Amino acid sequence: MSSPATAPPAPNNLKRIVAASLIGTTIEWYDFFLYGSAAALVFNKLFFPDSDPLVGTLLSFLTYAVGFAARPLGALVFGHYGDRLGRKKLLVLSLLLMGGATFAIGLLPTHATVGTAAPVLLTVLRLVQGFALGGEWGGAVLLVSEHGDARRRGFWASWPQTGAPAGQLLATGVLSLLTAVLSDDAFASWGWRIPFLLSGVLVLVGLWIRLSVDESPVFRQALARAEARKAARTADVEPLPLVSVLRHHWRDVLIAMGARMAENISYYVITAFILVYATTSADVSKQTALNAVLVASAVHFAVIPAWGALSDRVGRRPVYLVGAVGIGLWMFPFFALVDTGDFGGLLLAVTVGLVLHGAMYAPQAAFFSEMFATRMRYSGASIGAQFASVAAGAPAPLIATALLADYDSSTPIALYVIAAVLLTVLAVGVAEETRHRDLADVEPATDTEDGAKAEDGAEAEDDDARKTSAAADAQALRADR
Repeated sequence: MSSPATAPPAPNNLKRIVAASLIGTTIEWYDFFLYGSAAALVFNKLFFPDSDPLVGTLLSFLTYAVGFAARPLGALVFGHYGDRLGRKKLLVLSLLLMGGATFAIGLLPTHATVGTAAPVLLTVLRLVQGFALGGEWGGAVLLVSEHGDARRRGFWASWPQTGAPAGQLLATGVLSLLTAVLSDDAFASWGWRIPFLLSGVLVLVGLWIRLSVDESPVFRQALARAEARKAARTADVEPLPLVSVLRHHWRDVLIAMGARMAENISYYVITAFILVYATTSADVSKQTALNAVLVASAVHFAVIPAWGALSDRVGRRPVYLVGAVGIGLWMFPFFALVDTGDFGGLLLAVTVGLVLHGAMYAPQAAFFSEMFATRMRYSGASIGAQFASVAAGAPAPLIATALLADYDSSTPIALYVIAAVLLTVLAVGVAEETRHRDLADVEPATDTEDGAKAEDGAEAEDDDARKTSAAADAQALRADR
């Protein structure tokens, strides 16, 4: 029989919570991926026009990578306040920040108008995007994980994960439509601004839905327990969530970071770098490359819940490992298919790659949520996920483009992804299976509780010593008699 903390919510309530997380993450990823696609297609000409075309693309991807650099800071700030104040408030704030920055990019003057100020302003807004996304992911997946039925947590928690392909689908779809109906000159002049300005409308829809959901019941109960402990020991101060994570869950943070390497790197190679590779090395048009990513993203969206449901049956680790090993094996066929220059080959390459990626990405939400205790879960999951993105997703298109420029071959790029796969297999291989864990379980002892236990242990030892001493005195008295 389920405890009140773990009893599944009413189906309609759970669906509304899932919808709120999914729509919010879709908008945030739409904003983030839109920048990546624009960086590959037009930003090199609009903001770095004095550079060689490939060098301009490198500089464009460098500003793309800057957004990842801000994600750990977002994870720390949003994780801290999300563990102190709740998941819902921080999710609303992250949506406002991301949407505002994306809308502002659509209004930016280009290098031709304001000179070097243009790439500087672009970089600042990209930093705001990264900061917001660093706090978004953890809150969205926790809101669903902590509301949902524990027996189907992998399935329900995978729905916010579909926000990534949904955002990619939406961003790529809008860009594909615009490049189809506009000339290259019109798109470069003003057409690229439309999808960025569209973000303002999407954010209003996302806010309306997110403001309608309730705070996580698991978090509310954990907060009540913390307040009761604080009232009982008025001199004690609750440690910072970050301190608690590093004290009690440092191993889990490292595992989460390792698990992210193959997932993050492969995704950005398959969806962002491929737009550069296909158009420069395989002689594929921009429209063809965008269409391939568009169709593959739709398949990606569909398979993620299926992989999440499978993780409820066989475990998080087996599904994750299937995806990681599969991506490693697919890299050389992936580039061979793209090199054909045929749309069918390109579509097959990207689709299979994203299906295998989904096997890692789908169970990730439940897997990371189950690693950490409630009052440090937002911080732990966000830190593990977002700090890895600095070493993984941030430089992935940059490194892949540099390897292509240096070697004029896809082989070093494939080996780069395979190296990341080896790190992920190692991390997931040493992790514990988590699918049976109850998110409402009492958390590990805090620093103040550790101190209290130590004091209790010391008092018990003193009592034992007194009892031993008294027994020895009595024995000696009997001997004297």
